[in-house]
Amino acid sequence: MPAPTPRHRPAALGATVRGDGADVAVLAAHADAVEVCLFDEAGAEHRVPLPDVEHGIWSGHVPGMRRGTRYGFRVHGRWEPERGLRHNPAKLLLDPYARGISGEVRLRPEIFAHTVAATLTGDPTVRDPRDSAPFVPRGVVLGPLDAEEAVTPDERPHVPWADTVLYEAHVKGLTKLLPGVPEELRGTYAGLAHPAVVEHLLRLGVTSVELLPVHAKSTEVGLRQRGAVNYWGYSTLGFFAPEPEYATAAARAAGPEAARAEFRRMVRDLHAAGLEVILDVVYNHTCEAGPDGPTLSWRGLDDRTYYLRDAAGRPFDVTGCGNSLDFRSPRVVQQALDSLRYWVSELGVDGFRFDLMTTLARGRDGYTPDHPFLVALATDPVLAETKLIAEPWDIGPYGWRTGQFPPPLTEWNDRFRDGVRRFWLTDARQAAAGHGVPDAPGRGVREFATRFAGSADTFDPQRGRLTSVNFVTAHDGFTLADLTGYDRKHNEANGEGNRDGSDSDTSFNHGVEGPTADRDVLAARRRSMRNLMATLVLSTGVPMITAGDEFGRSQGGNNNAYCQDNEVSWVGWDLEPWQESLLADTRALLALRREYPVLRHGGTVPGRPPRESRHDLLWFGADGQPMSVERWHDPACRVLQVLVDGRERQEASVLLVLHGWSEPAEVVLPVVEGVEEFLPRWDSSAPARGSVPRSGGDPLEAGARTVVGPWSLRVLATA
Repeated sequence: MPAPTPRHRPAALGATVRGDGADVAVLAAHADAVEVCLFDEAGAEHRVPLPDVEHGIWSGHVPGMRRGTRYGFRVHGRWEPERGLRHNPAKLLLDPYARGISGEVRLRPEIFAHTVAATLTGDPTVRDPRDSAPFVPRGVVLGPLDAEEAVTPDERPHVPWADTVLYEAHVKGLTKLLPGVPEELRGTYAGLAHPAVVEHLLRLGVTSVELLPVHAKSTEVGLRQRGAVNYWGYSTLGFFAPEPEYATAAARAAGPEAARAEFRRMVRDLHAAGLEVILDVVYNHTCEAGPDGPTLSWRGLDDRTYYLRDAAGRPFDVTGCGNSLDFRSPRVVQQALDSLRYWVSELGVDGFRFDLMTTLARGRDGYTPDHPFLVALATDPVLAETKLIAEPWDIGPYGWRTGQFPPPLTEWNDRFRDGVRRFWLTDARQAAAGHGVPDAPGRGVREFATRFAGSADTFDPQRGRLTSVNFVTAHDGFTLADLTGYDRKHNEANGEGNRDGSDSDTSFNHGVEGPTADRDVLAARRRSMRNLMATLVLSTGVPMITAGDEFGRSQGGNNNAYCQDNEVSWVGWDLEPWQESLLADTRALLALRREYPVLRHGGTVPGRPPRESRHDLLWFGADGQPMSVERWHDPACRVLQVLVDGRERQEASVLLVLHGWSEPAEVVLPVVEGVEEFLPRWDSSAPARGSVPRSGGDPLEAGARTVVGPWSLRVLATA
């Protein structure tokens, strides 16, 4: 093979097919030399030195390096691990910009740059001379997508934030057990876009599928040693390549290009159904773990540039995953932005949820809202049209930043999650134990109202109330059913002695831990599920439903099922009658959200400044009179009525009556100008499906007295 030729134009990182070969460029700012290693079909390796280096980027044009070529890098340089210099040419390194990845990481001592024994422990200061190539994956040169697969300007659904309902799901887990999907498609990208899945999502009423990580992944060493896998996928191996495991067997056999094409077709088919695709992305850390972990890519290329270190030069982990990428480095920021643009421009995705996003905005002095990465997200012409969602925390110093990210980012609102759970579950547990009315910060109708109204104490009102992504459950934690069925986590199957997972006390088993045949307990649990779902769907903000919660999926009390690639995590579709009923309730609630615009406006009114955006919520007590300051602060006040007022917009208004205590309560409906009666639309305490059809409930006059059930939420509306 001819020697590579120098480049005379700026290098695009990765391998780009051009002419008789490929332009190759890789960051290795502290290296003495870099070789690109090409592998033929028999696995034989040919090493080619890259001739150019500029600003830490090694590059060259490599003749004969074509579409489908397997390749990696070897890097020569100093071995001073204490200074972040971990060059070891015995280790084959994956291109961080590889569009395709072939092969898997095999758990062997050879994959470590430092010397380890068979136990995979050793001295991190001693360089290991053994070749890692037989045990690590290769990058694969991919060409452009076929013309018919290209993203078109009019393809995207562009669902407004006000209409958005997010549905968090795992590619494999959502379809692995779904009978309507052919066996060969279950658990795959193609299966996710199957008509059986699309029909469920559309009938449910969600608009945007938020997928757990689909970037190529590799399971951590500790998990592998105990025979487990990282099912969730928060362990990135490649930021540009779709995870091959989720492609069909036929696509995997055909190679990375076929897997990428299958992912692209999934996005296109979901778009055709009007559904957006949001990706959960993990740019805060990689699968290489801490300094005692394997050397697969970034660590061997340029540990000092890629990974965060403290003022003394020591590795600094703010993610809890062993390493943290250093977003003080312009090249790390570039890598994330290049990856995001690729998934949008080439593969058509509609937005991103950023895992542990505080890490991505840490500068020299910690988190900063004007971090270059955040500025780029707001101004980049490709990303500006996408949905951007922050998980606004990490575990580092001052890492909790809910409400502090700048536009256009929306944010997961953990204060909504905790406040709503406390009202419907923690307070119910306290009442059931005979401890009386809760009287503590963050409890009662005042806290509930703040969360329902969009968390004005958390988010800048100038941004409006749709900044809050509301959720009561997510992949991490109890499912909706388990929130109401367990007081304690049951994570023994994870192999960590039940020490992993949250110890939060915001669940309530309603008197029995786990499965029970007690009808009263089951009825109370199901009512609580309806209350939580109704609060989520009808509150101000953007609701996010976790897959399976719409019909009460359980994980048996496991609140950290990250390593459960089995029926514990997979969504089961063999529904019992009560689950069918809950599914009907969820559909009915989302239909109400669509039917009444006042539930989606976020309170903003044209011509009014955003700071007045919640003037359209009118609050009343059980007697139908406006809430006073004394009532707001009275812990014994457990009934609240809120009128979402559409009169100024000449729209129907919606009245929610919620009762958070153990005995029925008499309520006087409020009297407001122009409203003569209210039509019952839904009631969490009603029998059967818990919904009252519009034509089946008798209208109630304004000012009428009515009795509401214990621990219940009722929805009424004006004509």
